[in-house]
Amino acid sequence: MRFVIIGGDAAGMSAASKAKRNNPDLDVIVLEATDDVSYSACGMPYNIGDRNRVIDDLVVRRAEVFRSKQGIDLRTGHKVVSIDRNSRKVGYQTADGQSGDVGYDKLLIASGAKPIRPRISGLDLAGVVVLKSLQDGRIIKNFLENSPVRKVLVVGMGYIGLEMAEAFHSIGISVAMIDLSNRLLPFLPEEMAEVVKKELSEKGIEFSLGVGIKSIKQDGAGLLTETTDASVNSGLVLLSMGVIPNSEFAADAGLELGPKNSVAVDRGLRTSDPDIFSAGDCADAFHVITGKRVWIPLALRANRAGWAVADNVTGGSVEIPGILGTAVFKVLDLEVARTGLSFEEALSEGYDVVQETIKSRSRAHSHPGNQTIYVNLVADRRSGKLLGASMVGKEGVAHRIDSIAVALHAGMTVAQFSHCDLAYAPPFSPVWDPMLTGANQLLKKL
Repeated sequence: MRFVIIGGDAAGMSAASKAKRNNPDLDVIVLEATDDVSYSACGMPYNIGDRNRVIDDLVVRRAEVFRSKQGIDLRTGHKVVSIDRNSRKVGYQTADGQSGDVGYDKLLIASGAKPIRPRISGLDLAGVVVLKSLQDGRIIKNFLENSPVRKVLVVGMGYIGLEMAEAFHSIGISVAMIDLSNRLLPFLPEEMAEVVKKELSEKGIEFSLGVGIKSIKQDGAGLLTETTDASVNSGLVLLSMGVIPNSEFAADAGLELGPKNSVAVDRGLRTSDPDIFSAGDCADAFHVITGKRVWIPLALRANRAGWAVADNVTGGSVEIPGILGTAVFKVLDLEVARTGLSFEEALSEGYDVVQETIKSRSRAHSHPGNQTIYVNLVADRRSGKLLGASMVGKEGVAHRIDSIAVALHAGMTVAQFSHCDLAYAPPFSPVWDPMLTGANQLLKKL
């Protein structure tokens, strides 16, 4: 049997490796459009923010290792352009312009996502960049090494935009940011978003909300960006406006699509064609709280889904649970995290929503180094169930959010969570952990 995989990053190579472990005789072919496979994309902002590191430090396993040690037919520089379900063939184009196709018995679409690019002039100018692939990271790092960039304009203030603002700031580059939304990190309550705004301002990062981008022009040795508010001069423009699923050829093949044109899959990662699977940033998932289809591209889901596809292709019958969108990221000296539904998301799903935001400490009040931590908890008044959480603070946020995620997977009520036996020691937490304090305050409202 031949198992063909489109895409050679997290989901694709996880599936390829596990399929060969499950069945060493399986014919596994991976078609990857770029020259890079199996790398830590999430580490790129931190690598860019360290001039002493090379971008290829982020490569987890090189292509030749998959070929020589695992027997995977990994073909880099092969961009898939079509899927013919009748003839069971995948059409591709190589980096040198050659065309071809390969037949499959089982197929995995793990083509990931691609950056959103606005329809404006100037996107082809040197110094106008995105950050999604390892090659994007190389381009940015090389540009910074070879050009005297004193200021960067970051267009978009989501996870990656904020991480990259920190990266540029850490190497002494001035940063300006704009975002079309009028709210920063809309999953946060406004008082918690204000904490993030204050951190940006105190570190000297300029930002404007409710501002779009109109055009980019060459201006001497730099760039001039026209926004809906003003003109911005900079040496580099980073477009960080989010991503969309890489699903065009799946749509052209007649496969069912889900939210945001992601590839629709069941809990076993099968598409509307039982011989075609999809996993990673191009595929949808089911939300743990609502049970509805969602598209939330995150790394853990991609790797887990790749494993499940491999098991199903090699004779297993594996279904994976839904997702919560649990995420954490760093903004300068702050940690920001979320899981489950925000207040607005829960309202839109029809819940009778109750929320509570508390301000507490990351350690015992008398212990040196304790920091302010904010916790927002969201619940359903009718059932008492916990629906989601978000946190902001300078320490103690990143791993606390995992406790809430586990509670959401378990379907716990706020009352049940408030009685959880959480660890306490003065260097790590007050006696009443901030999450328990938040739960106790929320119970009063319920």
